[in-house]
Parts: sequence; C-alpha cells; structure tokens
Amino acid sequence: MKKEIHPILKSIIPLIEGIAATFGKNCEVVLHEINGSHKSIIAIYNGHVTGRTLGSPMLDIGIKALNQDDSVSNIINYKNKSPHGHVLKSSTTFIRDENDNIIGCLCINIDISQFVLAQKALEEFIHTSLTTDIDVDDSTSNSVNDVLTNIVRQTIEDTGKPVAYMNKDEKVHVVKKLNEQGAFLIKGAIDYVAKILCVSRYTVYNYLDEIRINE
Repeated sequence: MKKEIHPILKSIIPLIEGIAATFGKNCEVVLHEINGSHKSIIAIYNGHVTGRTLGSPMLDIGIKALNQDDSVSNIINYKNKSPHGHVLKSSTTFIRDENDNIIGCLCINIDISQFVLAQKALEEFIHTSLTTDIDVDDSTSNSVNDVLTNIVRQTIEDTGKPVAYMNKDEKVHVVKKLNEQGAFLIKGAIDYVAKILCVSRYTVYNYLDEIRINE
C-alpha cells in the first residue's frame, strides 16, 4: 500500500498549481517527495517542459545537492537544460518538517529558449559601431575640440545611463566630473555640454555654481 503523502507536502500542491497557472505553459512546477533513497515526483504541472510525469525521479542537480549533507541550501535561479536541449531557468527549494529533516523539494523550471533567441536578436539589432549614445552633428564636431568630445563621451559612458534617462542630480554629477577634469577650460565647452545634456547653457552655469557652493 502506498505511503500517505506528508501533510506539509500535501498542503503545498495547491501552491504549485497556482504558480504554474500564473507563469503559463513554459513554466514547469514540480513537487518531489524525499524519503530516504526514494525521491520521486508527487505533483507536477506543465510536465511537457522536461517530459516528466508523476513518479519520475529527481534531476541530477537536486540529487547531488542532497548527497552533500542535511544542511543543503536552496539552489535559486540557475541555468539548466531540458532533455530536449531547451534552455531552462530553474530554482530548487528544499522543504523540511518540524524536525528540520528534508522531506521534499519544490522545483521551478521555466523554458527561456525563446527569450534567449529574442535577446540575441535584440542585441544584434541595437548594436552600433560606436560606443556612445551622444548624437553630435557636423557643425558641432567642427567647432569643438576632439579632446572635449572624448572627455564628455567617456564621462557619460561611465554613468552607465543614457542622457535621456538622467535626472537633475545625475546631470549635476556629470558636470562635476567634467569640471574636475578641466573640461570647462576648453573653449566652447559650456555650449557643447549643454547641448549633450539637453539643457540650456545657463543651466550648466547654475550646476557649476551649485557644485562650488557644495564644495
């Protein structure tokens, strides 16, 4: 006669059904029972992701973790692969009873193969031959020293944020860094920096005044 499912594991079954329904058909959610050497699936939703069904054994990564010791930690957000070669984003959470003994584990496997392909397509689409997001027209580049152009470009790149998404404090920070590098000693720097930061030349002067006061 089959052993009764542990009450803690039984109470988790509605949870895994909810997770699978929330994240859709590409999200496999599995509940394993662990009882000595017996490690098998007692509940599974969207099993087509790995091709497993009720009674199927635990995957190797979970077994290896359990073979370490009883203080094994959860394995969260790791890259995995299905038997069909699909790329999976996975997490394994171990479940313990009132005596802190491992009695099961909840595993989530999301097939992200389509997202990986989309990521590669997007990377190819947005790739440019220049490493800057600064748009400089011919008239500006002819009137501004190349040294200034490079200093401004590198300073903005170092922020890791396009100018269009910068708030005032971030723009002040850029002006401060440029000032520390002596950029404003170069003729035409105020107008050039104002254009790149999408502000007026008077705003750049105000930023410099604010920086001097704070210092």
